[in-house]
Amino acid sequence: MAEELIQAHAHEKVMPYLHLPVQSGSDRVLEVMNRKHTKDFYLDLIDRFRAARPDIAFSSDFIVGYPGETEDDFEETLSLVRRVKYAMAYSFKYSRRPGTPAAALEDQIPEAVKVARLARLQALLLEQQVAFNRSKVGTRQRILLSKKGRHPGQLIGRTPFLQSVYVIAPERLIGQSVDVDITGASQNSLTGVVVIEDEQLCA
Repeated sequence: MAEELIQAHAHEKVMPYLHLPVQSGSDRVLEVMNRKHTKDFYLDLIDRFRAARPDIAFSSDFIVGYPGETEDDFEETLSLVRRVKYAMAYSFKYSRRPGTPAAALEDQIPEAVKVARLARLQALLLEQQVAFNRSKVGTRQRILLSKKGRHPGQLIGRTPFLQSVYVIAPERLIGQSVDVDITGASQNSLTGVVVIEDEQLCA
């Protein structure tokens, strides 16, 4: 994560979306996981990317219930999530795999505790994902239309933030980038109206 790489994300041709895995918000757990970053190092990266590209959106990976994780450790993860405000994230409970170093660790977390922590984390991540999607309502986004939807006349594309968008548009626009006025948002997708340009009308 050299400064040159961070500044490259300021270029308009680079999509304003970055998957930056963190795994945990607890420095103690990260050390046990043999990760080479700390919470503060990660948050500093987030701040530097946002300084270079204010509209950048982040996704991440999280593991809860790693051996030895305390409630305080888990709260550190929730604190990091609240600080970053993710557009989307993948989250999992730790699974013991025979032959791995973590499988031999003492203080394995009870399954019920892992399930409860994962539910709390996913509820927070879902809240943030829905809020991010709703923040695009009323904006105009450049969408790459890639395929037909399930309903007649429906096409599906993606925003520069990797959000799925459903629109009613002619099939000939598949493979083209079009401007779309975003009119609605749900947990996993957006809806919008295509702004047809003169050359598209003539195509």
